[in-house]
Amino acid sequence: MPTTNLLRKKRIVVLGSRSVGKSALILRYLEGQFVENYYPTIEDSFQRSIKYNGTEYDCEIIDTAGHDEFSLVNANHTIGTHGYIIVYSVASRNSLDMVKILYDRILDFCGVQQVPCVIVGSKSDLQQFRQIDPTEAQELAKLNNAAWTETSAKKNSNVAQVFELCLGEIEKRSNQNAAFRPPPPPPANRNGCTIM
Repeated sequence: MPTTNLLRKKRIVVLGSRSVGKSALILRYLEGQFVENYYPTIEDSFQRSIKYNGTEYDCEIIDTAGHDEFSLVNANHTIGTHGYIIVYSVASRNSLDMVKILYDRILDFCGVQQVPCVIVGSKSDLQQFRQIDPTEAQELAKLNNAAWTETSAKKNSNVAQVFELCLGEIEKRSNQNAAFRPPPPPPANRNGCTIM
């Protein structure tokens, strides 16, 4: 398989507290429909081709089970993953608190300082129940070098933007990593003598 095809394959993991609308967001994006009631997700995987910045990406989107402070981010959520979407509900203070916990656990598990990530405020149509001010969530995203947006799967508001933002974060980190690659090792000494 050519290297360019491998580079265009991206794995995106969607995380968040229980009942924040992760599955609703994914199903709205992939199938164009809003599902009001469904069984809690155990874990599901979807394939989708997404065009971003003139490039076609072959994306695997992982819909995870809801998390609480006791459930751990595991190897399935980190190994081979290119980007993360962490979802909270604008109507739940606890779900925003969980975003920080999940983000920190990803960093700990991966042993890095930051990862390509989009923090998503779901259920923006529930204005009468809003507990999270957009500026507060934006600050959290900024603090973690993540992108941020609010969505409504019910109204199909900003749904596609979530996945485009995630690919943008992945591209941005790829370009930064390319800029900071260490120089190649010096050519081998042809005399057969090496000075150490």
